Amino acid sequence: MTKRIASAWLAASLAALAAPAWAQETCGRISIAEMNWASAGVAAQVDRIILGEAFGCDVELVTGDTMPTFTSMNEKGEPDMAPEMWVNAVRAPLDAAVEEGRLVIAAPILEEGGIEGWWIPRYLAEAHPEIDSVEAALARPELFPAPEDPSVGAVHNCPPGWNCQISTENLFRALDAESRGFTLVDTGSSAGLDGSIANAYERRAGWFGYYWAPTAILGKYDMVRLPFSVPHDKAEWDSCTAVPDCAEPELNAYPVSEVFTVVTPAFAEKAGVAMDYVGARRWSNRTVGEVLAWMDENQATNEEAARHFLETYPELWRAWLPAEAADRVAAAL
Repeated sequence: MTKRIASAWLAASLAALAAPAWAQETCGRISIAEMNWASAGVAAQVDRIILGEAFGCDVELVTGDTMPTFTSMNEKGEPDMAPEMWVNAVRAPLDAAVEEGRLVIAAPILEEGGIEGWWIPRYLAEAHPEIDSVEAALARPELFPAPEDPSVGAVHNCPPGWNCQISTENLFRALDAESRGFTLVDTGSSAGLDGSIANAYERRAGWFGYYWAPTAILGKYDMVRLPFSVPHDKAEWDSCTAVPDCAEPELNAYPVSEVFTVVTPAFAEKAGVAMDYVGARRWSNRTVGEVLAWMDENQATNEEAARHFLETYPELWRAWLPAEAADRVAAAL
C-alpha cells in the first residue's frame, strides 16, 4: 500500500463521519477484537478503558486473529473494530472492502509501521561504527561467533515455520553469506531466538540476525537495525524472496508493514466520538516495546499492561483526548 493510498483511505474515513468532534457524550455499545499477539491485545485493552471511561462506551472485547477477524468484519460487520490490523496480510481483500464500502480505515496505530530486518546490539554498533549495513556486518564474521562453531560468524534465523524463516534463508543465499564466513543458525523457536539475544546482552557479545518490531525483546534490549544496500523490491519479494527454496534469490530489503485500525461503517456512523479518538491515537514502536517489556518481566495480562501504559505515559494518551475526557480516564485508574 502506498502512502498516497493510505492517505486517501484516512481522508475518506474522516470525511464519512457525520457527527462533529466530541459531539456525543456516549458512543453506545461497541465490540473490539482483542487479537492474540501482545501489542494488539494491549491496544484493545487501552481502547476499552479509554472509550469506556472517557465517553461511556459499552465495550465488549472479542478474541481475534488476523484472517478470522478480517473475514468476520468484512462479511458480517462484526466486531466493530480491529485496533491493530497488519495490512500486508490482507492487502488485496482489504482494498476491495474499503472501495466497496464494507470497511473503513480509521488511522495508522503504529507510527513507523511494523518493522522487520537484521539487527545487531547497540553496544556493538557503537564500538564498531563502520558496521552501518548488513553487508558491512558480513565483512566481520569474527564479531559474531556462531554458538556451535566460533570460527565462523552466525546469522540467527527466524523460528521454523514462520514466513520470515523463508525470507532470511533466501537473503542469506543472495548475500552469499556462507562464502563470507557465516553460517545460518536455526534458533528452534521464538523463545530460542529471544534467548540468543538475551544471552548475548548478558555477555556483551556479538549477535547478528533477524528480528522484528514492536516486540518485548526490542523494548528490553537496545538493538540497531542494519539497512540492506538495496531498496525493497515488491515484485522480487513476492516472486522469490518470500518463496521457499527460490532457485536464484536476489538481494532485497524487508518491506515495512503498514498497521492500521480498521472499523466497520456502522461503527464509524454511530460512534463519532470514538472515531475522533481512534483517529488521534497512535504510538511508536519504542513505546510499544517498552510496554511489552514491562508486561513480559511482570508476567502481566493485556489489561494490566494497558493500565501500566496509561499510568506511565499520560503525556502521550492525554494528547489523544479533550482535557475533560482525559481527566475522566485518569480518575478511573
